[in-house]
Amino acid sequence: MKTPKVVRKLGSASFPLGKPTWPTSVERPGPKRRVGLDYDTAWTRKYPARLFRAAVTDFVTIPATRWLAPPKVVGAEALDRLEGPVIFAANHNSHADTAVMMAAVPARLRHKMVVAAASDFFFDSTAKGAVMSLLLGAIPIERSKVSRRSAETALELLDDGWSVLIYPEGGRSPDGWMHDFKGGAAYLSVRSGAPVVPVFLDGTGRILPKSPVAQGDAPGGSGSESTKTARLRRHPVTVLFGRPLRAAPEDDARSMGPRIEAAVAELGREVRSDYWQARRSPDQSLIRGPEGAPWRRSWARPPALDVTARAERDTWPELS
Repeated sequence: MKTPKVVRKLGSASFPLGKPTWPTSVERPGPKRRVGLDYDTAWTRKYPARLFRAAVTDFVTIPATRWLAPPKVVGAEALDRLEGPVIFAANHNSHADTAVMMAAVPARLRHKMVVAAASDFFFDSTAKGAVMSLLLGAIPIERSKVSRRSAETALELLDDGWSVLIYPEGGRSPDGWMHDFKGGAAYLSVRSGAPVVPVFLDGTGRILPKSPVAQGDAPGGSGSESTKTARLRRHPVTVLFGRPLRAAPEDDARSMGPRIEAAVAELGREVRSDYWQARRSPDQSLIRGPEGAPWRRSWARPPALDVTARAERDTWPELS
């Protein structure tokens, strides 16, 4: 259809009848990049993307992860009795943690689970955000604090039946020991009513360790790590699922947070000792590490085990 002559004349007219011109002395800004918290991940929860993610996860990611990180999973039977969405709260040592968790979580929960990922690291570019959200179901969150915008997105997904995997430490441990939790998981549980499943991951820091910033390296993410990729190593891992925690009517995020952190720490002590000792003697040094300089804490980590030398954890100790 041909444009009327009057409209064509108005379009070519000068301001204010036509469009204003851009000042030649001012640089025109480029198109707005939807990155970080602005990245829209809704398309990754549509059926085609979910089908693609499930196929890649079940037939590529999980077999590769189980070879690279031979798993010992304890407590997963407790997940069989859970109905509806849950919040998985785990310690964080490596970028391999999410792949290990996806291999350990039952399929009925895994195929409808999103991963809370740092917006400043995984969503700092459109391409990276697309890959992370498509392959992992990642959603961008603010890791330095509880962001209302991030929380509302996660709450909407929980209300829609999606489970959420979150790392309450806010980032990977710089020395391999567990650090203080932030309140994101507690806030989501109190607001949504969804149970929190505490999880402790052991051994993932040996597979893909965090690379500290060295002289001349460009910092990435929170600024405490190098953008260089660490070398992959094969190493056994242990995944412990704890009993689900539910917020009481009188609970708020401040009272629920310490319960979650204590439950994850208890699972960490169980890895270092056994079920009975972990609950009888709450020795914080087993999962918090010794006081001292970073090099001293890193050096004090438990030694790496050979893949074939791992002992079963569910056997009773022999009397000496």
